[in-house]
Amino acid sequence: MAQPFQFELVSPERLLLSDKVLEVTVPGSEGEFGVLKDHSPFMATMRPGLLKVRTGEGKLVEYFVRGGFADVSTSGLTVLAEQAIPVTELKADVIAQQVQDAREDVADARDDEARTKAEATLAQLIEIQTALKAA
Repeated sequence: MAQPFQFELVSPERLLLSDKVLEVTVPGSEGEFGVLKDHSPFMATMRPGLLKVRTGEGKLVEYFVRGGFADVSTSGLTVLAEQAIPVTELKADVIAQQVQDAREDVADARDDEARTKAEATLAQLIEIQTALKAA
């Protein structure tokens, strides 16, 4: 049985989770990796994807994260995410409609600045949609 260790998930908006957990699977830039208690210390960048947390009670909780850093230390794991959203707050049909709306915004953009902003929004929504399909 896995032993619990300290985990924190932080985004610019808030602290999403600070608790003892059994395991965390991180979407690293170089590939997914798992962290258990007493993992060797290291730091990694993250790509957009699903962060999977096995709580101390054994429940699986997933978050969509968009970039950031994972810092594994002797005291546990800290994830500093550019964006972190609990998957339970994401609805596939709502995201699909937002993707369609964003595509229309790109097509309707009247200048380069508006197009660039609309394309960035579209890219973020597609990242979320892709992660949801993988869940």
